[in-house]
Amino acid sequence: MTTTTSSQPIILIAGHWLGAWAWDEVLEHLETDHSRAVAVTLPGLDRDDPERATKTLDDQVASVLDIFARLGVSEEQPAMIVAHSGANAPVSLVLDRHPELVHQVVWVDSGPVSTGNAFAPDLPKEVEELPLPSLEVLAQQASLEGLTPEILERFRARAVPEPGPVLRQPVELRNDARRKVRTTLVCCSISGAQVLELAHTGHAMFAEVANIEQLEVIDLPTGHWPMWSRPRDLAKIIQSSSSRAN
Repeated sequence: MTTTTSSQPIILIAGHWLGAWAWDEVLEHLETDHSRAVAVTLPGLDRDDPERATKTLDDQVASVLDIFARLGVSEEQPAMIVAHSGANAPVSLVLDRHPELVHQVVWVDSGPVSTGNAFAPDLPKEVEELPLPSLEVLAQQASLEGLTPEILERFRARAVPEPGPVLRQPVELRNDARRKVRTTLVCCSISGAQVLELAHTGHAMFAEVANIEQLEVIDLPTGHWPMWSRPRDLAKIIQSSSSRAN
């Protein structure tokens, strides 16, 4: 876990295969006079954990809530969560179970999950973990725009296989109060206009966006990993969103 020092809790959670290290450049650019930014490695993505392949979404949610407790997050001092890509499943569950503890969520090339959805429901049970695919396959799944050969090599070297249970577990949501949490969509590999169009036509990946009551959409044109391709600009968006929410 990587932390900057100050008062307002901002929890940064990266997507599949990534730990707290993925936010290093964003943390360098975040102004910390009025914020306390914490980058998180979710259970299952700690290379040194011998049981990481058994971790579930519930383990990841529990870890986020534990971080809340350590930072003194409460209804009186709720946190901002910045969630990238596949972090949307555990963060959607956190919002559902404890919306009172989150004053704002910033989705980075991501968005809330609809109830019942799983990332890979058909992944065979015997598959314990899913490693980062080859760059050729990855480029077919998500935009690599803005990533230099050096960044891609670091990604490959530091990526940790995603636990199978996390990918197979459906997200079960029950609390509509999650939709009242102030929300910012940072749209990178697909424009905000496209996201909103897909949301309003009921596209499974974006349908939940149409139910958000306080929604801000910001375009940050780049690939799927803006924390590496445009870290300064992403930090400015996070800082600005945090300031407006206070």
